Amino acid sequence: MIDERRIRQLIDSAAQSSASGRGQDAEQFLRQAEAEAPWHPLVLNEAARRMLLADNPAGACELLEQAVKSAPTQPSLWLNLAASLRGLKRPADELAALDKVLAIEPRNLRALLQKASLHELLGKPRAAAAGYRNALQMIPAGAEMPPAMRPVLEQAERAVATNNRELETFLEERLRDLRVRYADAPLNRFERCLATLLQKQPIYRQRPSFMHFPQLPAIEFYERKEFPWLDSIEAASDAIRAELLDVLADGPRMLEPYVAHPQGVPSERWRDLNHSRRWGVYFLWKEGVPYQDHLARCPRTVAALEAWPRWDVPNCGATAVFSILDAKTRIPLSTGSVRLQADCVFAIRGIGSCKLKLGVEKRDADNFAYAMALGPGVASHADFKCLLEPMPRLAWLDGWIARPKAIESRA
Repeated sequence: MIDERRIRQLIDSAAQSSASGRGQDAEQFLRQAEAEAPWHPLVLNEAARRMLLADNPAGACELLEQAVKSAPTQPSLWLNLAASLRGLKRPADELAALDKVLAIEPRNLRALLQKASLHELLGKPRAAAAGYRNALQMIPAGAEMPPAMRPVLEQAERAVATNNRELETFLEERLRDLRVRYADAPLNRFERCLATLLQKQPIYRQRPSFMHFPQLPAIEFYERKEFPWLDSIEAASDAIRAELLDVLADGPRMLEPYVAHPQGVPSERWRDLNHSRRWGVYFLWKEGVPYQDHLARCPRTVAALEAWPRWDVPNCGATAVFSILDAKTRIPLSTGSVRLQADCVFAIRGIGSCKLKLGVEKRDADNFAYAMALGPGVASHADFKCLLEPMPRLAWLDGWIARPKAIESRA
């Protein structure tokens, strides 16, 4: 009677010895397994694997055809059989063996890659690209792949990229007349759809760091028309600028660091800005709490903000703050904490310039509202990247508001 456990141990030992370069030990373990159970599927599979390494696909195929008869649900047997059939140039049988693997393990990466490669050999580039694309999408971001697989993955990426370029050319030829016909129509969503299809842009999903409120639309920058009350703030821009310059004239002591994580809190992302006035702020309201001295010093700014639809939630909102970023200071990738809020930015002209990037959209600093809870930041805690690139010194008036109902209703 065959001792299954012992045979598995012998085969595992043979494979480990072979992988670590101890060929003589591997041979000894395999010979012992063959002596005890010469027709065991694991023994046949290991012997066949060694034949494949020795460029003997015919001998490997013979052993593996016997092995799959006694163990038809073992995907490794079918996968090695497919490899031997590739060497024998029997594509129809290879495809059948790969389909057997995928029927047992639909997410078997090696089988998906080999099937796509087989489609390439058969002159079916679109089928190959589709297969490669599925396989690549299964690999987690940042995963470290074995060195032996890197050439295969690089070929997969090339095949997908080539197919995407050909698809783009095909679509653009057929869209040319439509683009002319609808030249004045807002096509941003369609263009984003097309860019995502062609893998030119990733898909960003909302992942606030604290509270996710479902079924709100994933919009990076809101349409300016959604915020008619910005007009009154823009009309007061000279007065707002003058009051901020008056505050700044008293020196850095007037500002507090925007980033102020206590000791012991993991904050590697904010290490350079933590407790630093390189990104300083002057609060008017902070999470619903008024800074009375600051309000008294900036009366015209406060008057301009009367039209601002405040988010009146005790200990959460509203917040309005002058935000000042020193020259050549970059805010790292980050995200907001609550998906219910939008961030409204009022650029104070004449005090620096910057660009704000959220997801795939990048805008010059101006007056707009954006969803800071969108963004992939670091360690997949976010989805839309937020990046400020200032020059030289930058100042803006920032505030949090609840998302407009007109926007929420489109979720």
